[in-house]
Amino acid sequence: MNRSRSITLKNLLIDEKRCIGIQHHPDKVIEALISGLPNQQWSEEFGMSYVPNVNENLTLVFKKFKGVAWVNCNHFFVNRPIKESKEVLDVEWFRKRTVTEGFRVCPEEYLSKLELKRYSNNTVRTYVSCFEVFINHYRALELMSINEIEIREFLQKCIREGKSNSYVNQMVNAIKFYYEVVKGMPNRFYTIERPRKEMTLPKVLSKEEIVSILNCTTNIKHKCILALLYSGGLRRAELLQLKSPDIDSKRMLIRVNRGKGNKDRYTLLSKTVLEDLRKYYLEWKPRNWLFESPGGQQYSASSIRSILQKACKRAKIKKQVTPHMLRHSFATHLLENGTDLRYIQTLLGHSSSKTTEIYTHVATTVFHTIKNPLDT
Repeated sequence: MNRSRSITLKNLLIDEKRCIGIQHHPDKVIEALISGLPNQQWSEEFGMSYVPNVNENLTLVFKKFKGVAWVNCNHFFVNRPIKESKEVLDVEWFRKRTVTEGFRVCPEEYLSKLELKRYSNNTVRTYVSCFEVFINHYRALELMSINEIEIREFLQKCIREGKSNSYVNQMVNAIKFYYEVVKGMPNRFYTIERPRKEMTLPKVLSKEEIVSILNCTTNIKHKCILALLYSGGLRRAELLQLKSPDIDSKRMLIRVNRGKGNKDRYTLLSKTVLEDLRKYYLEWKPRNWLFESPGGQQYSASSIRSILQKACKRAKIKKQVTPHMLRHSFATHLLENGTDLRYIQTLLGHSSSKTTEIYTHVATTVFHTIKNPLDT
């Protein structure tokens, strides 16, 4: 086989029919083989030859090019593994909710695929919310008749309305999920442009502000929640998943099960927090989750936000504080104390060191060693 020759298979939708796109560099041998395929045609829109997507044609492609050219199927067979998540997925409220007359709801097959793929509750809410905004913009059109031009026009509308780059990217993900995953067209919209990811610095609190917030939290349960978010660098969803056995008092560690990206990890357990947790456990006696409602159900994300907002109000902190800012503050304060960035990456559960490096832009340790030219 000539290693310099290769073809790339693409999933195409042409005249609402699934086709096998064959992309390649100019080569007379490859062109001759393609021309011999049954019902082969050329697409000006996609700039490649294509044949109907049937098993016989797919088998024939592999047979014709065997020993002649490398067949790249990375863009054709998109078979991502199903996520293994212990989080209880709840999509029933989407099905049971009351909507206004004429509102176009998310297709049942969309919800079912999200369930099958075991996406997190946060991702499900984001995808469904975004996709419903999209399909209600094109309420009069059949979903499979919407083309790339119309999708671009919709995304441009979002940008003109001042939507953030993050929101537009989420919208692209939600739309692509329907056509590529639900409808099995992995690369129908591979030419859709994405906005650049915004480079925003994390907002952090000072150590004094953290202490003030905790001191103004008199409820032992609420204090443990906020202290764990900060001292363990936990995401809110990770804290909600905690159970009593996850608190390892002998090793002074917290086991985080199925964090973001379905990764397990350990993070630090504070001695101060451990003492408060013991008091909390004796008083509240949680049965299922470490933090749960009086009925034994999992604590809600909105309750945590409410606890933090009330604590900030009592501490007279006027800035907008979110639970995730406690995680940012944990990482920044570790860095300012001289902790190696690699250890911080491990504690936070970041896959890439580049994600952790953003805290170097907000840590003040280096800034304090630099003399301002005006003062000199």
